Amino acid sequence: MKYSIDTHTHSIVSGHAYNTIDEMTREAADKGVSHFALTEHAPKMPGSCNELYFYNLKVLKHEKYGVNRLFGAELNIMDFNGRVDLPEHILRHLDIVIASLHSPCIIAGTREQNTNALIEAIKNPYINIIGHPDDSRYPVDFEPIVLAAKQYHTLLELNNTSLKPTGPRVNAKVNDIEMLELCKKHNVCISLASDAHIAESICDFELVEGLLEELDFPERLVANADYELLESYLNYKK
Repeated sequence: MKYSIDTHTHSIVSGHAYNTIDEMTREAADKGVSHFALTEHAPKMPGSCNELYFYNLKVLKHEKYGVNRLFGAELNIMDFNGRVDLPEHILRHLDIVIASLHSPCIIAGTREQNTNALIEAIKNPYINIIGHPDDSRYPVDFEPIVLAAKQYHTLLELNNTSLKPTGPRVNAKVNDIEMLELCKKHNVCISLASDAHIAESICDFELVEGLLEELDFPERLVANADYELLESYLNYKK
């Protein structure tokens, strides 16, 4: 396993995942994972948890079974102005925050509208990562997104689940290639995500690693390669 940090996973409380937090942590320990983030779906995702769940994450230990855990959320972007579904007073206490476009929560708009939704989310001081921006159901212009990510010190996600042939996101590889080439051009960091909804998928980066090798993408721009680098994105806005 080349990368031992995973910034995007889900436990059973997200509503459509299949393992408890302890089961996820034990699997991570068995795999030699050093850090992983539990980024549960925020409340507007059907079947997920409510605001109180995120408020109460403070009762959980960050280290267990020799694994360091980050507790956060995968927010739903709700409109083209980048509005999300958890309030600031909760977001400011989370370890890590992803914001994503999800079909149960927002109908795709024009390329300009979708692009603006991601840029406005990037501007949110409590959002650290833009999740799976590679879905052609939400066409975007990548260059202004990459430039905004650089300006606001936000990570763009390369999502292993997106690249699976059976995955839910359309035309992801073509979009990821465009995004990664622009990240190289503008020296913008990315985060690697398994988007695990089951324990054995934690740190499953087979497809994203293959794409990074194919494009000769520099490791210095991969936040998962160095926890201090990742932490600089998480703490920058706190």
